[in-house]
Amino acid sequence: MSGAPQLVVHRDKELMARAAAARLITRIVDAQSARGYASVVLTGGRNGNGLLTALSASPARDAVDWSRLDLWWGDERFLPDGDPERNYTQAREALLDSVPLDPARVHPMPASDGLYEVDAAAEAYAAELAAAAGPEHYQSAAAAAGVPVPTFDVLMLGVGPDTHVASLFPELPAVRETERTVVGVHGAPKPPPTRVTLTLPAIRSAREVWLLAAGEDKARAAAIALSGAGEIQAPAAGARGRSRTLWLLDTAAASELPPELYPPAVA
Repeated sequence: MSGAPQLVVHRDKELMARAAAARLITRIVDAQSARGYASVVLTGGRNGNGLLTALSASPARDAVDWSRLDLWWGDERFLPDGDPERNYTQAREALLDSVPLDPARVHPMPASDGLYEVDAAAEAYAAELAAAAGPEHYQSAAAAAGVPVPTFDVLMLGVGPDTHVASLFPELPAVRETERTVVGVHGAPKPPPTRVTLTLPAIRSAREVWLLAAGEDKARAAAIALSGAGEIQAPAAGARGRSRTLWLLDTAAASELPPELYPPAVA
């Protein structure tokens, strides 16, 4: 598992989105050059969608071989297919519909108007992840729990004001899960209450985990998660990559960090 999280603080959320998009393009291209394909887990929310919008507008996006990119999701609102609140719907509008992806390599979480109720939907997504895992993926944190997932190159997470990541909310059962890789969420404090989410073992299987936080409303959450809080009380504190954990923030989100983590600028 990676060591201490690395922090990169940008002037504002727009610059953060553009810089993160450029960073992601580089990481995808590097993985494709080394292995022939790349695997990325997307996140929703304003920062995740801002990154995708910036990536769509980037001239460098053509460096990516989109046909050799596997896309997964960290969580999803359990709503009908095409609902504007679904992360998949928002990702399509921000980026996916404008690039030549291989549809077979795009893996949205099930919708509520499909074949499954929420817990069965979680089981189906876990099975899809396991089916995509090769022999090299069996050393991951999730495999240690008995269920393999692909070793994602980059897994991105937004950070909520309450320190939640994906749909892992403080103190709720999903954040305590140690065996399953995907679970259904009932009674989430943020609407809609019913969701599907990766668990911490699945998140920790990624080579790199990137946590995105911008805005004053994320400042307290970033400070708590980066100051030694427990993952049950602060799920963002438990989101770690196997080789790297990267926090991408703007100055507003970094404003409450302890000086030893992010020394304030001196006028």
